Amino acid sequence: MELFQLTAHRLHEMLTKKEISASEITSEVFKRIDRVEEKVKSFITQTREHAEAAAANTDRKIAAGEKIGPLEGIPVAIKDNMCTEGILTSCASKILNKFVPPYTATAVDKVYAAGMALVGKTNMDEFAMGSSTENSGFFPTHNPWDLERVPGGSSGGSAAAVAAGEAIVALGSDTGGSIRQPASFCGVIGMKPTYGAVSRYGLVAYASSLDQIGPFTKDVTDMALMLNAICGHDPLDSTSANLKQSDYTKALVNDIKGLKIGVPKEYLAEGIDPQVKERILEAINKLTSLGAYVEETSMPHTDYAMPAYYLIATAEASSNLARYDGVGYGLRVEDAEDVIDMYMRSRSLGFGTEVKRRIMLGTYSLSAGYYDAYYLKALKVRTLIKQDFDRAFEKYDLLLSPTSPSTAFKIGEMVNDPVQMYLQDVCTIPVNLAGIPALSLPCGLVNNLPVGLQLMGKAFDEGTLLRAAYTLEQNTDYTRLWSEVKGVE
Repeated sequence: MELFQLTAHRLHEMLTKKEISASEITSEVFKRIDRVEEKVKSFITQTREHAEAAAANTDRKIAAGEKIGPLEGIPVAIKDNMCTEGILTSCASKILNKFVPPYTATAVDKVYAAGMALVGKTNMDEFAMGSSTENSGFFPTHNPWDLERVPGGSSGGSAAAVAAGEAIVALGSDTGGSIRQPASFCGVIGMKPTYGAVSRYGLVAYASSLDQIGPFTKDVTDMALMLNAICGHDPLDSTSANLKQSDYTKALVNDIKGLKIGVPKEYLAEGIDPQVKERILEAINKLTSLGAYVEETSMPHTDYAMPAYYLIATAEASSNLARYDGVGYGLRVEDAEDVIDMYMRSRSLGFGTEVKRRIMLGTYSLSAGYYDAYYLKALKVRTLIKQDFDRAFEKYDLLLSPTSPSTAFKIGEMVNDPVQMYLQDVCTIPVNLAGIPALSLPCGLVNNLPVGLQLMGKAFDEGTLLRAAYTLEQNTDYTRLWSEVKGVE
């Protein structure tokens, strides 16, 4: 295998044995980017100088006999909705296409503190609104497995970068499945941690009560290492949980004997591709053979999750995106007739179609006469959905479902059918409404495209998710699927 294909922990072993240098790793990753980026289009901005400086610093420490951390010198990509001081942060939107933040997001600061080498800021659906990365204000990203297909969204650039070997690991954000669904489509691992486990300070807001930063990795060990790096309390974020820092590598245990797993029947109902369902059932059989107790259960309010989510998320988006008015920062139309014309034209030119659609939906649901009928009712449904999870976790350690109802669809296939596009997140959205952690793990192929298995856990119990995923990984070839990527060759 070439260096860009290896996991972070394997590269760390090679670094500590002085078999390779961090500069060599970075060089090989950028050679890979030069080879495939024109096809995949993972990045909005590449940061070669930043990565080379971080790698050189790691090499100096090794040469001096200093101990390096488990992620030092490892190339990482960051979704372009996390603020990076001195580096363009556009949210894939024309309204922010020249915005260079004066500060860095806490999660990115933690990545820097771990000594990682930032290779670039990745493409995404504009302001994280989408399920395919076709809604970028600049260009669509292509799935490395099949360049005619989407990588998923909204964190499609980060997922594609890891799958294509353009980064060893990456960070994305997940509002309704935007880490897990692209992880499923691209055959890598993606995790949405518990809401509050990772600071949102410096993450450009879409829906503040739902957004969460999380990693993309090639295997479960790398996921544990990335969670160790980015989780933890942050006084700059009022929603950050003040809990003792965990060492997630302790959860890497190849044993799930006695683990109780519930499979909500609503997640395997009509609408799930039969071949995807077949891969999920095969994974269930494997878990059972490894000693887990798996049975069907019910989450009775699941059908209401989608409409509740799109009321809550769009309402919060309407409020959060009101700040982009052409006054403080971002795009500003200079030849406006008056201030109202400036507001209207700046927003009309700066925002894409999907963002406008969600702002209008949210503004409508918050307007006088409709607040109680729509937004308030959606909040009540959110409580019912959370109670479904609470009851399930009284009996089960984990819940299991497909990550997405299908494999990656073709670019342009759903662009004119937003409702069908929204349904791609039908299995992931309830998790965000409840604020619990969930992980997508590859579990096989359908027509040479990856299928994702979603594991859902109790709040702040990422360890059990990692344990189950690690056991599956050690006893199957699931997490080695990404090494079969052929589309970019």
